[in-house]
Amino acid sequence: MRRPLPTPEEAIAILRSKRTKPQRRPPPPAGKNLAPLLKDLEDRFGKGPAALQARWKEIVGDTLARRTEPVRIIKGRNGEGGALELRVDGPVASLIQHQAPQITARLDMLLGKGVVTRLRIVQGPVKAPAAAPSTRLRRKPPLDAALEKQLADSLAEQPDGALKQALLKLGRGVLSSER
Repeated sequence: MRRPLPTPEEAIAILRSKRTKPQRRPPPPAGKNLAPLLKDLEDRFGKGPAALQARWKEIVGDTLARRTEPVRIIKGRNGEGGALELRVDGPVASLIQHQAPQITARLDMLLGKGVVTRLRIVQGPVKAPAAAPSTRLRRKPPLDAALEKQLADSLAEQPDGALKQALLKLGRGVLSSER
């Protein structure tokens, strides 16, 4: 047996007498509320090592930039200058210690006088910098058949082995660079 539907007045009475839960609202996006706070902190304390990462090659030079990376800036107590923590590859630590006065002088120009007064060196693996796509080597085209035959004929008297293979490779390289 089918149950009859309530009239509109009965439906309003039923809804008034029953308590219903309000619909849950999703929380506001965290980024919206955190953006002003993060902007204020960035203005007050600076970007830290992220600002150095972009210009690290200019500060220490090409060779040291490949073997070192800034990790963090440690604030000094009582307004004293802080320390820059550097991660270095093994034996480069002695070079960094030797060039510490020049590096701190360059950091003073970039970050401001007295922000970094010393370097703290930590040995560990360094992330490889991204290689430029233009530095890829192109493969040289193979020699034409006449030059290849001439090279093989000139080395025909040599016994087969590693020396003959090395001479063939060298000859191909010399002949292809002459073209």
